[in-house]
Amino acid sequence: MVRDWILQSLPNAQPFSAGWNLPPVVVQLLQNRGITTPEAARAFIDPQLRDLHPPDLLPGAREAATLIAAAVRRRQKIVLYGDYDVDGITGVAVLWHVLRAAGAAPSFYVPHRLEEGYGLNSAAVRNIAADGAALLVTVDCGIGSVDEARVAAECGLPLIITDHHTTGGALPEAAAIVHPTVSGAYPNPALCGAGVAFKVAWALGQELSGSDRVAPAYRHILMDLLPLVALGTVADVVPLVGENRVVARHGLAMVKSTNNPGLVALLESAGLTGANISGYDAGFKLAPRLNAAGRMGHARLAVEMLTRADAGRAKEIALYLEEHNRARQSKERSIFRAACEMIEERRLDSDAVRGIVLANDKWHAGVIGIVASRIVERYCRATVLIAVENEVGQGSARSIPPFHMHNALAACGEHLLQFGGHAMAAGLRVDAHRLDAFTQAFTEVANSRLTGADIRPKLRLDAEVSLEQLDLTTVQAMLNLGPFGPGNPTPRLSTGWVELAGEPRCVGKGGEHLSATFREGSVRLRSIGFGKASLEQPLKENRCCRLAFEPMINDFNNHRTVEMQVLDMQFPSAANEPASTVDDGPALL
Repeated sequence: MVRDWILQSLPNAQPFSAGWNLPPVVVQLLQNRGITTPEAARAFIDPQLRDLHPPDLLPGAREAATLIAAAVRRRQKIVLYGDYDVDGITGVAVLWHVLRAAGAAPSFYVPHRLEEGYGLNSAAVRNIAADGAALLVTVDCGIGSVDEARVAAECGLPLIITDHHTTGGALPEAAAIVHPTVSGAYPNPALCGAGVAFKVAWALGQELSGSDRVAPAYRHILMDLLPLVALGTVADVVPLVGENRVVARHGLAMVKSTNNPGLVALLESAGLTGANISGYDAGFKLAPRLNAAGRMGHARLAVEMLTRADAGRAKEIALYLEEHNRARQSKERSIFRAACEMIEERRLDSDAVRGIVLANDKWHAGVIGIVASRIVERYCRATVLIAVENEVGQGSARSIPPFHMHNALAACGEHLLQFGGHAMAAGLRVDAHRLDAFTQAFTEVANSRLTGADIRPKLRLDAEVSLEQLDLTTVQAMLNLGPFGPGNPTPRLSTGWVELAGEPRCVGKGGEHLSATFREGSVRLRSIGFGKASLEQPLKENRCCRLAFEPMINDFNNHRTVEMQVLDMQFPSAANEPASTVDDGPALL
């Protein structure tokens, strides 16, 4: 696949790097992320827990804490109603542990993804009320549940909504709504559901302590819960800047020393016991295992593992999740192959189609969101995949940066039973007989809002560097900017023209990866290109190329060396000078 390289320019970083006490390329990385002063750089590199915003700034948090504290003091039954994804699972666990520390005996409810769908449902609300609940608290859901909130009121069940999703318009009637954007301005509008739950837990600790400074017991439990909040933050793909960066940086650093039996068992199943946990580990090793419960079975098991399970039960659940995760991976590969075949047979990858909608009655609704993300990555188009069962389609939508998915679905809302989500991801339900109408409407919206340039695959690169610049100190300084994710992407660089040193080799079980060593002057660096075996022949023919890559450090046998993870290659054109698009980016000082 030919991709446009979008390269940030680096006009004059050298004069400023001395004042920053950082290598010039690291200054460029920070500049590209909007960090424009040495003071801001130091705060970014070493974020502090004191930079977390106090819960009183989060609209509704104080009201919710007051209501929950009253229920705790009256020894009333409190039910936590969470979403079935990692953000909801970890958010429920956060509130559950704080309530237990307060002497309450909370219970939780997580809807079945396939049988009940996303968010509050009226039948569940009625059952929870009939079972004697005195207070219902949602976690990572509920902001669009207008009808279901009315049912709670009819049942005499006080409702607190904690959520962060985009509202569909009218707000539900509730005793309190805790949300970073709908009822006031919070400094971090990108707070995830677990982050909202953490702020409510913090406010509850203050309320029960009778002071803005929480009692030591509550402070200890809140600190112990930061790893769960970090996991929810990374898994929900919110921007890892500002407060979210503080949570992710400190929470992930604390994961390996956790005492939570469920998290300990999860680490063991992922082969990460005792390891330093990166954003990649959290997002691609731990989160999928937790998500597997909700995708392939029932997410209540994941919540149980992180809450009331002892070490034995937690290990049992973790093994169950591991099995479900393997089954999920198998189904994901099968659906992805089928979806790609449909796209190419129907020519949905042509310029005339800028939004893809596919439906199938053999697809698993719990997996299609992951596949939709892979389709977006391959075809660079807004994508909706729909699993149809009993004449109803359950869909997952994923987007590209210029296209606001929630707004696009709102424009097609007349064809949908239900929808909700964010700019980049959303879920929906649709009657099978309205699929064609929805597909046409969505395609028209995508075609009108996206340009040809928007759907060309792009590779955004931070800077062009020489191999000589990639010494161990500089690369370690780059990696210290983690954890990486939206808003703070993994550093991606390009080389100038480098020469192939020796012969490239295809490696891996199926020979699908490309291993090669490159030379520039007297410097040589090894590289690995995962899934790049197709580049072996053109590399042999040209023996000269430019590389787009992510820098990494190999710690094999306690010997640390810099290597490159190759993302793409450019070979000499007829003019011997391939052009990269240059984005001037933020001005240097």
